[in-house]
Amino acid sequence: MSRSKHASIALNDPVPVRHYGRWALTGLLLIIAVGIAHSVATNPNFHWDVVSQYLFDRQIVRGVGWTLALTVVAMALSIAIAAGLVIMRDSGNPVLSTISWLWVWFFRGTPVYTQLVFWGLLAVLYPSISIGLPGFGDVVSVKTKDVLTPAIAAIAGLAFNESAYLAEIFRAGFKAVDAGQTEAAEALGMRRMKALFRIVIPQAMRMIIPPTGNETIGMLKTTSLVLAVPFAYDLTFAANTISNRLYLPIPLLVVAGLWYLTITSILMWGQSYLERYFGRGVDRTAAPILPKESQ
Repeated sequence: MSRSKHASIALNDPVPVRHYGRWALTGLLLIIAVGIAHSVATNPNFHWDVVSQYLFDRQIVRGVGWTLALTVVAMALSIAIAAGLVIMRDSGNPVLSTISWLWVWFFRGTPVYTQLVFWGLLAVLYPSISIGLPGFGDVVSVKTKDVLTPAIAAIAGLAFNESAYLAEIFRAGFKAVDAGQTEAAEALGMRRMKALFRIVIPQAMRMIIPPTGNETIGMLKTTSLVLAVPFAYDLTFAANTISNRLYLPIPLLVVAGLWYLTITSILMWGQSYLERYFGRGVDRTAAPILPKESQ
């Protein structure tokens, strides 16, 4: 075997670099983490007995259920609205495009808390909703508070606000897919809708899933603001109600935090799975270095 071949094989089996500083920093951080964990576990002011007592309390569990329901329904509605906004924005119709732009401008430009307060006060602005015909008066008339319940107002406020952000995420994802791929699919005889679902959407989802997952996690935590409606069944409100009764805010905040962390961890796992699913067929590994043949 020639010297050049020995050298090429050696280049493909490099000696790893020793990172002594990295190991030292890891050890230091581990010591700090153990110290913090011990301090939190042994601090009587956390009242861990109260935490364990109320972690699965009926009121807390009901709050978790309502928080999940608000998150799922609001996200589903916001995704549907955002898809419609993207279609309107890129339709070529100036009226629809302007409506889509104004929607995004308004709901992205005002705080979600302010929007929730507005939805809660809508019954004050319009006590009744009426549909009438000229000469016949009101054909249908209902009280706004009977239609716009606190739950519906909370879902509407969360979904409308979120749809503005998702519309921009979806639009960016579809813009990232080269238009030439759709043209090539149509040139091969594929129908436009089939090309959309078989070629464009799978590639766009690689860019859409990560930020949409972040928005879903953000929606989970934004549900804590629905008290502004007011909606009094979510997890944060349930924890605050119990803490006000016991005069122990810290342990109930820990209870709420543990539930939020658990749900967020599950959502992050789901996001990771979707990213891997839509990332199939994309090889991100570096090509191996092959030894050169000796001349």
